[in-house]
Amino acid sequence: MNKAKRAAVIAGNWKMNMTPSQTTAFMNELAPKVAGLDGCKVVLCVPYVDIATAVEAAKGTNIKIGAENVHFAEKGAYTGEISASMLLEYGVEYVIIGHSERRQYFGETDETVNLRTKAALEAGLKVILCLGEVKEQRLAGITNEVVSMQTKLDLAGVDTEALKNVIVAYEPVWAIGTGVTATAEQADEGNGFVRAAVAEAYGAEAAE
Repeated sequence: MNKAKRAAVIAGNWKMNMTPSQTTAFMNELAPKVAGLDGCKVVLCVPYVDIATAVEAAKGTNIKIGAENVHFAEKGAYTGEISASMLLEYGVEYVIIGHSERRQYFGETDETVNLRTKAALEAGLKVILCLGEVKEQRLAGITNEVVSMQTKLDLAGVDTEALKNVIVAYEPVWAIGTGVTATAEQADEGNGFVRAAVAEAYGAEAAE
């Protein structure tokens, strides 16, 4: 990876795990292990109830805190949802959007992913945008088409400057929780498809 053009990031998504008290204990154990880590950002994306605790525990460390989802509206009758401004006031810097589990279990589409992405970026959050193909698409040999389409649809209307605050996380859905591991070559191939789609939409410099 060309670190002159792209920052290395290790981001952990907790999913529906950890209470606030467990969060504090985990953060206290993790912080000294990643202290002074050079050339790599460390991000923990935690459940909503853990955000305040995680932000407090991360003070004085090199760990950044993110959320696992965000709504596209600033406010309104969206019971159970959280807006970008709410996350910002808590001290959140990053947010995951489009995770495969959100797409699979909660009806997330490329359209809603795009709306959430634009809302998060406009509010000043950094976006970790997840996309990737399912097993049937991989076996059908259409990974390139699927990943390219997702990249273009999910980033539609995002300008080149805002793109600097987007991390595209290629996640082959068929390798998540299935016991099947994507090879380094397959991951690199998927990233290449993403980068080619970005180059087509934004130019080679943005893709790099």
